[in-house]
Amino acid sequence: MTDDGPIKTVRRGRVLEVTLDRPKANAIDAPTSRIMGDVFASFRDDPELRVAIITGGGEKFFCAGWDLKSVADAGVADFNFGVGGFGGLQELPGLNKPVIAAVNGIAVGGGFELALAADLIVAADHARFALPEISAGTLADAATIKLPRRIPYHVAMDLLLTGRWMDTAEAKQWGLLKEVVPADQLMTTARALADLLAEGPPLVFAAIKETVRETAHLPAQEVFDLLNGKKLPTVKRLYESEDMMEGARAFAEKRPPEWKGR
Repeated sequence: MTDDGPIKTVRRGRVLEVTLDRPKANAIDAPTSRIMGDVFASFRDDPELRVAIITGGGEKFFCAGWDLKSVADAGVADFNFGVGGFGGLQELPGLNKPVIAAVNGIAVGGGFELALAADLIVAADHARFALPEISAGTLADAATIKLPRRIPYHVAMDLLLTGRWMDTAEAKQWGLLKEVVPADQLMTTARALADLLAEGPPLVFAAIKETVRETAHLPAQEVFDLLNGKKLPTVKRLYESEDMMEGARAFAEKRPPEWKGR
């Protein structure tokens, strides 16, 4: 286990667990964000790690978003959030490995956006979500970009324009959450999911993430052209890999594949 102030990390086989632990509300100031960016960049670049889990310390808050108290105390806003943008995940380039958010409590503002930056979200049943930036006269920028792409437009606009709370039942209804579990089962559930993914084909995961990230704005035929022409680096690597041949052999031989990541 490593302890870098407000960020605690644990390597568990091929899984990296990252805990944001800044009492009382796990709010993120700029220095914490820079640490998180460094942690997730190291995860991205470590060939031994395949999946990450991000969660919050304690039982009440996953993350309360931007630490405005630190801004008020300093008298000036520090917008240097580091290599990955706010929370280390929003804008981290080339992150082609799965990330799971284990939402252990309130995810509000930038905390909600941190969860949205993950690929899969599991939540404790008492968790709640909100985007209160509207009341502070500012923009929930990452959520404004992502939320209307994840859930129905009018639901997303309701959350953005009113700042109202959403409970886990509603979040699950709209497809934001993979699973809702009792609080004492949250990390067990997240770890089981991470272990499942860690046994999967890393080159395929990378190709999926890059394809989704780089082609969301393109017409379908243009995306097919990119894939068929091997014009995305991760897709080219996959189609020319030992793992692709291993998958075919394992299927023919009716045995589990042994993924090497090459």
